[in-house]
Amino acid sequence: MAQPLVQPKENIPLKSRKNRNSNLHRRSSQRVDAATLASRLQLQEEKRELTCNLIYLFVKTGLLVIALASSLKLGLASHQRISRNNEIASVLKIESAKLKRLNSRFDSLFSIGGKQRLLEEQDQLILPKSRRIIWR
Repeated sequence: MAQPLVQPKENIPLKSRKNRNSNLHRRSSQRVDAATLASRLQLQEEKRELTCNLIYLFVKTGLLVIALASSLKLGLASHQRISRNNEIASVLKIESAKLKRLNSRFDSLFSIGGKQRLLEEQDQLILPKSRRIIWR
């Protein structure tokens, strides 16, 4: 007799067929789970990296704002000090000129003929036995 073209199926009990199918299903789900797990881990790592980068950005921005504010305050304080120094220098120059003028006048009073010049400068005549009072 000739051999049949179709080979007969092995007689495998139904229970073991289910075990095989479930093992294959588990393996494929484990592969999907591993890939899914890897992608989830990668997403978590990217989120963590993004969060760290945002924190670094905020810190750098804060330091930049602090540096700019400090520079601005320093510039304003320097401008005030320079303007005050210029004002004081101009007042000093005026007062020095006054002092030189008064010194020369004072010295002229104690030179020869100083008393006569002082009396000539006065508008009113002072009596010899009277006191002179100067009102300002």
